Amino acid sequence: MSHLNNNPVSNLGLDEMSDRFRDSLTTSDKNDNKPDFRELDLGSPVSPLRNRHRALINTTTTTSSSSSSSGSVSGRNAPSQPQRKSDSGELSGILDSGGGGSSRGLKGHARSSSANSYPLIYSGGSSATSPLNVPPTGNICPSGRILKTGMASRSSKPDVLGTGSGNYGHGSIIRGGASPKLGGIDCAADGIAANSMKKKKLLTSSAPDPDELKEAGNQQYKHGHLIEALGLYDQAISMSPGNATYRFNKAVALMGLNRLVAAVKEFEEAIKLDSTYVKAHYRLGSLLLRLGQIESARKHICFPGQKPEETEMKKLQAVEMHLNKCNDARKVSDWKTALKECESAIAVGADSCSLLYACKAEAFLNLHLLDDANLNLANISNLEPMSASSLRSKIFGMLAESYLHFVRAQIEMAFGRFENAVKEAEKAGQIDPKNIEVSVLLTNVRLVSRARIRGNNLFKSERFTEACSAYGEGLRHDPSNSILYCNRAACWYKLGMWERSIDDCNQALSIQPNYTKALLRKAASNTKLERWVEAIRDYEVLRRELPDDSEVAESLFHAQVAFKKSRGEEVHNLKFGGEVEVVTSLEHFKASISLPGASVVHFKTETNKNCRQIAPFLDTLSGRYPSINFLKVDIEDTPAVAVSENVSIVPTVKIYRNGSRVKEIISPSQEFLESSVRHYSF
Repeated sequence: MSHLNNNPVSNLGLDEMSDRFRDSLTTSDKNDNKPDFRELDLGSPVSPLRNRHRALINTTTTTSSSSSSSGSVSGRNAPSQPQRKSDSGELSGILDSGGGGSSRGLKGHARSSSANSYPLIYSGGSSATSPLNVPPTGNICPSGRILKTGMASRSSKPDVLGTGSGNYGHGSIIRGGASPKLGGIDCAADGIAANSMKKKKLLTSSAPDPDELKEAGNQQYKHGHLIEALGLYDQAISMSPGNATYRFNKAVALMGLNRLVAAVKEFEEAIKLDSTYVKAHYRLGSLLLRLGQIESARKHICFPGQKPEETEMKKLQAVEMHLNKCNDARKVSDWKTALKECESAIAVGADSCSLLYACKAEAFLNLHLLDDANLNLANISNLEPMSASSLRSKIFGMLAESYLHFVRAQIEMAFGRFENAVKEAEKAGQIDPKNIEVSVLLTNVRLVSRARIRGNNLFKSERFTEACSAYGEGLRHDPSNSILYCNRAACWYKLGMWERSIDDCNQALSIQPNYTKALLRKAASNTKLERWVEAIRDYEVLRRELPDDSEVAESLFHAQVAFKKSRGEEVHNLKFGGEVEVVTSLEHFKASISLPGASVVHFKTETNKNCRQIAPFLDTLSGRYPSINFLKVDIEDTPAVAVSENVSIVPTVKIYRNGSRVKEIISPSQEFLESSVRHYSF
């Protein structure tokens, strides 16, 4: 040990020795050799080693005499040639890991790497190898042997940075052994902590390398962190806007976020930067096919000089075939076939094409399936808005943007939203003024809207005959408008022409089956004509649609009473919409269940929890089914009734008809109880 202590080098201070060593390697151009970034804050006490562009320096280290080791000899290591990062392949078969300006997938084109420097820093758990894979001369291996210059370490275990825990100081290089833990996370376990450190290093560096940003983005993408990956790609692009790979990877991340139109733009930018970028052409073609842009997709899928991918070509041909069949069917108003072909085109590849969903909505509308048409119109709103270029493409002979407004105008019209319909038709006309279909629709929408306004004003003035004529004029321009049929039916009803009112209501219901206003007017007209069976049927449908509507319930009750009278049945003492009546004695009970019609009796006790739960529902049923008598019997207050009816379990519900029991239910569910009550109503 004494010969080491007498060495003049060992007597120098660490700072002075480092300065001398640095000065010995400093070139005349000091600015070129200056590090191009500040010290990085990795969120831990680890001090990063500095990186130089022109010379890779391994600083000397010394140990104090108080160290537990036997000492180390400081020496100089000639810089070895750094390893280049691999630029081949895509992340998970998706992201491009290649360099910037080269052609991808083409033979004879070399890739270029934009990385000019390699930071002398180890990252725990990182798969990247150190650019300095040769230790300094004289370093002592774990085996005790001294490595000479040029000898590589035989240890297969990774070198990692110490974090200050255990026997290692901050920044100490730990050769082999257990992986360090950062913040309690094992960096070698899954690489997540290492990726986090790398990302923090990149974000805090004043001049990070764009290729490193891209690689960090790739790692974030692999772990499903698409927003973070997108941010890193954007940073790389801002530093190197001419790199096509960065644009490609950003486009893939945007696709993962379902931002398809934005992804199209990035693929197009990548191709502008590198017109022979085969992967970008194929990916863009596939994406355009999903958006239903057949001709644009063909240009990229069938990229000149390259053999098209067979699967994409089959998709392209299938979508094109179904679109052509849909177009032919639409020309002859074969809406069932048009709908079928639309759905097939979506299924085989054009799953994000808003124009196809609009065509489905138009087909549903003409098949008088208004709810389905409205639903598909909502699907268009959920899709990402079309790009400016795609809006200028054509479908069925009209501009794509115009077609969307064209379909919306028809649906708004069908649902009676006339003002909205006029606005949509006018937008379609402004975009594509020369299209005949658009011009005809715009004219009709305006005429129908005016006729409807005039008819409404005449109806309010009680000029019902003139109002009928106004609505009829609107129907000549739009023969499938259920709103106008229903409005005219109201005029016929006021004029006492109930047969005509029923006819117009039937027309409206054939177009819009769930049109409650038309059904109400039809039921009222049947009542006026004393068609009790038809009236009761209409009101029962309305009761299912509007279970809490008291006016409908009362109309149904009176129709049922009138029907019983028409058959000569006794109907005295019937009352509408009664409350649940409390039975106070056996005589009261027998008199109540002997009334005409059905009686529902709830046997209960005040202390029973299930009885308390079912009681409010019986109150609701009494309002829904006013023709039925609802009674409640407390078996503790009136034990004679309980004995007479042999009731020992509560809650029990019994249904009587003309004094005779027809059904008994113990602890019924609400659904079963209501279905039983409905069955025994008039």
